[in-house]
Amino acid sequence: MEKTSYPVKKNAVYPLEITSLAFGGKGVARIDDYVIFVKQALPGDIVNARIVKRKSSYAEAIIDSFSKKSDQRVDAPCEHFDYCGGCTWQNLEYNNQLSHKTQIVKDAIRHISGLENCEIRPIIASSRPFHYRNKMEFSFADRKWLTPDELGDPDISKDFALGLHVPGTFDKILHIEKCLLQTPECNEILAFISRYARENDIKPYGIKSHQGFLRFLVIRQSYFTKEIMVNIVTAYEDDNILKPLALKLKEKFPQITSIVNNINTRKAQIAQGEKEILLSGKDCIVDKIGPFEFNISANSFFQTNTKQAEVLYDTAMDFADLQTDDMVWDLYSGTGTISLYLAQKAKFVTGFEIAESSVQNAFQNAEKYNLENVNFIAGDVIDNMQHLKENVDVIVTDPPRSGMHEKVVDAIIKSKAQKVVYVSCNPTTMARDLKLLSSNYTIDIIQPVDMFPHTYHIECVTRLSHK
Repeated sequence: MEKTSYPVKKNAVYPLEITSLAFGGKGVARIDDYVIFVKQALPGDIVNARIVKRKSSYAEAIIDSFSKKSDQRVDAPCEHFDYCGGCTWQNLEYNNQLSHKTQIVKDAIRHISGLENCEIRPIIASSRPFHYRNKMEFSFADRKWLTPDELGDPDISKDFALGLHVPGTFDKILHIEKCLLQTPECNEILAFISRYARENDIKPYGIKSHQGFLRFLVIRQSYFTKEIMVNIVTAYEDDNILKPLALKLKEKFPQITSIVNNINTRKAQIAQGEKEILLSGKDCIVDKIGPFEFNISANSFFQTNTKQAEVLYDTAMDFADLQTDDMVWDLYSGTGTISLYLAQKAKFVTGFEIAESSVQNAFQNAEKYNLENVNFIAGDVIDNMQHLKENVDVIVTDPPRSGMHEKVVDAIIKSKAQKVVYVSCNPTTMARDLKLLSSNYTIDIIQPVDMFPHTYHIECVTRLSHK
């Protein structure tokens, strides 16, 4: 077998000029036509970068030193930015983030779809660049990951951490007491629980040892009502530990209306339990998107940026341009949030969703608003689409990050729906699917929406018309 020839050597340092950003957050440089992705590099940076991984078509690198820093660079306001996995671009001014996200969508469409004539609008900015998340999940650990500055400090406690994962790791937890993506009230709760656990010697769970009590802390806050839910995930049940904590939380933070304990006895590192105990208040909080209010329990899915979710759904409704006699399919309908929007104007909406629990929630949501022109079908989306005999005028699809299965694309084409509205959280897989759909549909407009400032994530709404 002929040995592959690489233009770069692993661990070698190369001078590179960063020309753009990739979906995934890394800076892009080239040696001839060979692409190198550089972590935490921004367009305009000239760096000396060390190669840490190489493949036949690309390499990955980290910055060894700067020859010139980009004019787009700003000081990240979060002290944890260099090591935390929560944000990618706090070092990039927000308006520049928006410009680069729009360009990433354009590049994906051009390079993957090969489409030249569709309109790609500038991304819609978030009204809140910070403090926009209505849910944050923090991990406990019995070994604190130390930053380079902390390594030499003998006074730092190393046996407790409550925070977020170091990027690319499952067992390294960066201890934090303030995250700028959640509200100041939620940060006060995070810091209080961290301090309380240490002062009362409540043992965190060890990811490797599988010993200890505290596993996760999930804080949710309603954008609409400002109610807060605190979900403490533990390895076993112990009211003697958690009841006093719940009492203290209620005394200090009156805006907390729900405190629950999820118990996860399994080794799997997930913030959901086999059992849930209500420690204080209600078992859910209420939030609102458009005219609809939703009950949100500890483990239910809900868009994490409430205000921008409304922008996203309003855009989808606008693109659907529904008439009163339209029959609509909502693919990957989840708990029915988009279906409820569509049912306001359509003759009938059928939602397709594989998760049985989500379908049950969707029926409850429809019943709450007396919407009788909507139905939900549980099971495999492909099978149910192929077996449904009714005619369809408009299809709205909101697939997972991996995009749509080719058989779903084929079913859409065979349906002969006059309009398709594609809601995407991944411009790369969206571009792949649009290329397939373009055989029978014209791609009219793509509208990116910034749901997650300071991260590389991009939502898009695309309108397609049947040829």
